[in-house]
Amino acid sequence: MKLISKFALLIINLAFLYLLISGNLFSSSPFVIAGQLLAVALGIWGRRSFQAGQFSIHAEPAEGTLLSTGPYQFIRHPMYAFALLLIWSSILGHLSIINVVIGLIVTGVIAVRIVTEEQFLQARYPDYAEYSRKTKRIIPFII
Repeated sequence: MKLISKFALLIINLAFLYLLISGNLFSSSPFVIAGQLLAVALGIWGRRSFQAGQFSIHAEPAEGTLLSTGPYQFIRHPMYAFALLLIWSSILGHLSIINVVIGLIVTGVIAVRIVTEEQFLQARYPDYAEYSRKTKRIIPFII
């Protein structure tokens, strides 16, 4: 499980690096910029919701209580939502087959990582099942 988590994180970072190096990460389109700003705001809000020492880039949660404040009161995985919104905003601003393939790969990798992380969370926090019934994974009130 930990190996899957680390491999997934590597794939996500390589996709962002490719989009940056190829000039496909940023756009002058106001819609792309709006999507990216929304993504960054969500990422900052999600990151700031953690207590000191609780944030981890690994799927296995760090010590602490189950986080259910900030964006976590609406969605279980705002950091993944941030990554998906940022990458798909970039891709839609520079639509090409290679970029769409990268987006689909990243989306699949994030889906696997969410499943992996939720297994860790269910094992660590007894109240995670109830929390997951009340919140959506990525998009508030939808998914």
